[in-house]
Amino acid sequence: MQSLPRQLYNVAQVKELERIAIENYGIAGYELMTRAGQAVFDLIKCRDPQPKQITVFCGTGNNAGDGFVVARLGLLAGLQVTVYNLLPPDNLHGDAQRAYRDFVAAGGVITQFTGDIDLNTGVIVDALLGTGLIRPVTGLFKQAIEHINQHSAVKVAIDIPSGLQADTGMVLGAAVKADFTVSFIGLKQGLFTGMAADYCGDLSYADLGVPHRVFDQVNSTVSRILPQPLAKRSRCAHKGKFGHVLVIGGDLGYSGAARLAGEAAARVGAGLVSIATRKAHAISLNATRPELMCHGIENADELTGLLAKASVIVIGPGLGQGEWGRLLFNVVITSTTPLVVDADGLNLLAQSAYRQKNWVLTPHPGEAARLLNSSTAQLQADRFTAASALQASYGGIVVLKGAGSLVATHDGIAIATTGNPGMASGGMGDVLSGVIAGLLAQGLSSREATEHAVYLHGLAADRAAQADGERGILAGDLLPYLRKLVN
Repeated sequence: MQSLPRQLYNVAQVKELERIAIENYGIAGYELMTRAGQAVFDLIKCRDPQPKQITVFCGTGNNAGDGFVVARLGLLAGLQVTVYNLLPPDNLHGDAQRAYRDFVAAGGVITQFTGDIDLNTGVIVDALLGTGLIRPVTGLFKQAIEHINQHSAVKVAIDIPSGLQADTGMVLGAAVKADFTVSFIGLKQGLFTGMAADYCGDLSYADLGVPHRVFDQVNSTVSRILPQPLAKRSRCAHKGKFGHVLVIGGDLGYSGAARLAGEAAARVGAGLVSIATRKAHAISLNATRPELMCHGIENADELTGLLAKASVIVIGPGLGQGEWGRLLFNVVITSTTPLVVDADGLNLLAQSAYRQKNWVLTPHPGEAARLLNSSTAQLQADRFTAASALQASYGGIVVLKGAGSLVATHDGIAIATTGNPGMASGGMGDVLSGVIAGLLAQGLSSREATEHAVYLHGLAADRAAQADGERGILAGDLLPYLRKLVN
């Protein structure tokens, strides 16, 4: 087993990696299958050095072949092994058929799955469906998946949990809820977004001995975001070196959103932070956080001077879609100053036809669907395609938020692997927009600032969850952790 690689691949790219390994480097397909089964068996033994029972569910493709290898290794180790095959063995072909024959030669027998069995085992191995799944799971396969999920035994998925679509991370009809997933050769992009977090469990990776040169021949445009430390500050630094963030928002009754964005920008190191909000809110915001320079703004003329001083602008937190919000939006949206557009800024953008190179858009799935004139369900069905479509339509950088947030640029997508369900509460997006702006103000490039911000935002939530649990995390709880993390 190895640590998880940064680059991720779709199904077609993984098939190409396998083809190159087999045809150009002389690694037989059955050898790869044997190594895959060994990797899974090693994980089982690592978790329990003396396992007694393994139950393997096999389908008909190469995923089943991997399962037969695991079963054979279990027999050779003296374990009690039960194999349920959903279709007769004559449906197996090529390397999978060979793996089946080797299992039988080692003394193994298969039992036809009928949908009515009693699982009493230490480990269930899921070798039903592989990465080629494109249709909803039905019939006996769906029955088997539901049966597996009903049992408390530890579940290990081979390559990907059966029923999870490898390119999108969406469940097709039903999917195994694994405790562990071992992915091979190319780490599949669908393991990190969509619904994957509820199904993959602990994710492991095995390259199966494929040479590094193979990976150089397949261009992947999807990667995981890895943490990058910020540059150490000069001892002679002053606030003017770290930018001036202007947050525009906080219509009547929504001052908290602008406050959260502004404080987040300050907590990650912006030199100065101003807030342009309703006059009714300016005094109270200054009283509760005097470091923020809060200005009561009721018309476009009052905004002009603030725009001239800003090095980064955030528009949208608590902005509203009324006359006041639309007025400020129309003034700002064509600015050449770097922009972070969030919340109602995105809802207003969906009603216009602007495209910019200098902005970062941060929609959640509902806002993204409005931007694409689509439905949330359609968008979530393929988040990668949606994120790329948003970037192509609106330019700049797009953060499609959610479990496995995607950062789309003109030449690829990066996935954040931090964050937890505790972030499903109001104000989290406002904090993220402030973090992005605060890092932009300090001189990071748009891509660096956005990727780093999304990663840090999720990690701060993870730290908050570790301290007191996921349920009940407030957006403001992230702020002290953000300050620690940027240091």
